Amino acid sequence: MSRSIYKGPYVDERLLKKIAGKKPGSVGAIKTWSRDAMISPEMVGFTFGVHNGKTHVEVLATEEMVGHRLGEFSPTTKFLRHGGKMQKEMDVKKKEAEIQAAKAAKEPAAAAKK
Repeated sequence: MSRSIYKGPYVDERLLKKIAGKKPGSVGAIKTWSRDAMISPEMVGFTFGVHNGKTHVEVLATEEMVGHRLGEFSPTTKFLRHGGKMQKEMDVKKKEAEIQAAKAAKEPAAAAKK
């Protein structure tokens, strides 16, 4: 559900204080735990360290990000891969192809030395 119009967008005041009077790029990553703060036009060019529950993920605010929230650019979960029998077969074929490519690369090198 969106925020009501009369309240306006939520921008964390502490973040605005941290960037007030500073130039983008002159400051390192600004650490924040405020994932729900909206990116305002004043924040463009600054790098924010947005906490994802474990570490701070560096997010460079760009013009296209204005209006979005900081937490959208700092994923909280890590995708590993889909599993199953089919995935294992694909992995085995990929490894075999890599081995064949490595052998093919070695053969011309050995023939050139002779």
